[in-house]
Formats: sequence, structure tokens, C-alpha cells
Amino acid sequence: MGAGHAHKLYRHGHSAVHALPPHCKLAAVFCFVLVVVSTPREAMWAFGLYAALLGGVAYAARVPAGYLLKRLLIEVPFVAFAVLMPFVAQGERVEVLGMSLSVSGLWGAWNVLAKGTLGVAASVLLASTTELRSLLLGLQRLKLPPLLVQIASFMIRYGDVITDEMRRMSIARRSRGFEARGVRHWGVLGKTAGALFIRSYERGERVHLAMVSRGYTGTMPVIDEVTATRAQWSYAAALPVSALAVCLLGWTL
Repeated sequence: MGAGHAHKLYRHGHSAVHALPPHCKLAAVFCFVLVVVSTPREAMWAFGLYAALLGGVAYAARVPAGYLLKRLLIEVPFVAFAVLMPFVAQGERVEVLGMSLSVSGLWGAWNVLAKGTLGVAASVLLASTTELRSLLLGLQRLKLPPLLVQIASFMIRYGDVITDEMRRMSIARRSRGFEARGVRHWGVLGKTAGALFIRSYERGERVHLAMVSRGYTGTMPVIDEVTATRAQWSYAAALPVSALAVCLLGWTL
């Protein structure tokens, strides 16, 4: 169902977190993110506790801090958006280092940064401790619509194929002396994108025909039947349950 090799985000290990069934980890991360999003932004201490909880999971999974921080760079566009909010938001203003900033914008920026960072960190930990193929099996176990699971499976399997096709096209352009240096070269890049789309579409048709000729009827066979014990569910629930306790304190204090 999944790709035949481990993804770059996955970090091989033999920890208790790695050994948990994928659907347990998926449910735990989903519930954790819901709790984090539900936390009032004014309870700043709560987000520090959430970060500590994730740090404990990373320690149990033997995922180094540097490894985790490096992969958090994916949220840089959201950080840039959050940094702009205090300057463009309306309402009451406050002077900070000689700059006039919006109070509501500052709270909004903090809200995006805190909750976004925690959500991304939880997702990175999930990907670091679970193979992509296992994640797909976990989604299937959680009764996600089969069509969505198949789409995700094909995206994972053929994403590297499309990326490699882009790399070969880029090498071909450079071997002919092409370098994109300005707006006047956008036409060439647009044609390249069109050619890549056509090649991808044709490859998809060939793959579909090959699958149909081998008996594909719209559903993928389940290779492994992943089950979880009550103890494993309890172990996975430790993260969201602890976060829920923190969230309730944040609303009451």
C-alpha cells in the first residue's frame, strides 16, 4: 500500500513510541492538536506545558532535539505571517521598541505561533516514529474513507517519481544553457509545468490500466491487520489526556 522505502522524516528506532500501533498514535496526535487549539491564548503557561509533554514524547522516542527543530523549519511561512499581524491588525496600539503594534495583532501572532508550532511538532514526532506505510494502515484502521486512503497512498508512492521527473527536466534545461533569471523566462517555466502535468497524467493512466489488468476493482487489499491492546491505547492516551487536564486548568484559572 505504501512506498517501498522509508521516508526521510522517519527515524528508525525501537522505542515504546515506535512500537505503538499507528492508529493509536494517529488518534493521540489528533486529540492532542484539538486540545491545543481549544486552549485560550491567554493561558501562556499552558503552551509551555504542552511543549514539555512533547519533549517527554521525543525523549521516550529517542528523537534528538536538533532533529526535531530542523524539521520544524517547515512552518517558516506561518511564522512570517504571524510576524506581520501586529503591524497590519487594527485596534488598540502599544509601543514596543519604538514601533506601534496592535494589541490584538500581538495576541493573534502569539496564538498562531504557539498552536501552530505545537501542532507541527506533534506531526513531526508522529512521522519520525511511524513509517508511511503504517500510517496508511492506521488511517484505514480508523475507518477513514477508502478512497482518501488510496489517494494518499498513491501520492506517497509516486511523489518521488514526479520529483525525479522534475529533476531530469531541470538538468535538461541547464544542459541547453537555460537559466531562469527574470520574468522573461516565466514562459519557459510555465511550459515546463504543463509538460510535467501531461507526463504525470499519462503515467497515471498507464498505472491505472496496469492495475485494472491485474484485477483492481476500486479497493486495495489489506496486507496487514493492525490491532492494539488496551495497554497500548492507554499508553497512547497519556499525551492527549495530560494535555486535556492542562487545557481545563487554562480555562478555569
